[in-house]
Amino acid sequence: MAITLVNPDGLPEVDVYRQVSIASGSKLVFVAGQVAWNADGATVGEGDLTAQAEQCYRNVATALAAAGASFDDVVKLNVHVVDWTPDKMPQLLEGIARAADGLGVNPAAPATLLGVAALDVPEHLIEVEATAVVD
Repeated sequence: MAITLVNPDGLPEVDVYRQVSIASGSKLVFVAGQVAWNADGATVGEGDLTAQAEQCYRNVATALAAAGASFDDVVKLNVHVVDWTPDKMPQLLEGIARAADGLGVNPAAPATLLGVAALDVPEHLIEVEATAVVD
């Protein structure tokens, strides 16, 4: 595997991701921000952050697979959530957990969570982008 995920001494351990990823592969994969569209372009889970988070992570997995990668190869995730407040964290984590369980993965790469005013269309509540490194 080209990726080693670590929580270095001196930084807090976070349950849902590691603070650092060390990449040794040779092919970089950049996945555009994925929103809660299904393959037909219809929004999944309108008004439901949990359902949309799950769909976003499933879409990231699909995009990674097209490049010969998986969540095991992800070095960085960026998560954008509309009108973010900390009370939305359980919904977000539930959506990620459902996607992880369904896909059989552990998306624990370093992640940045950003609150944003809006995304591409008003129905979308979350967007997830990924960077991966493959041997």
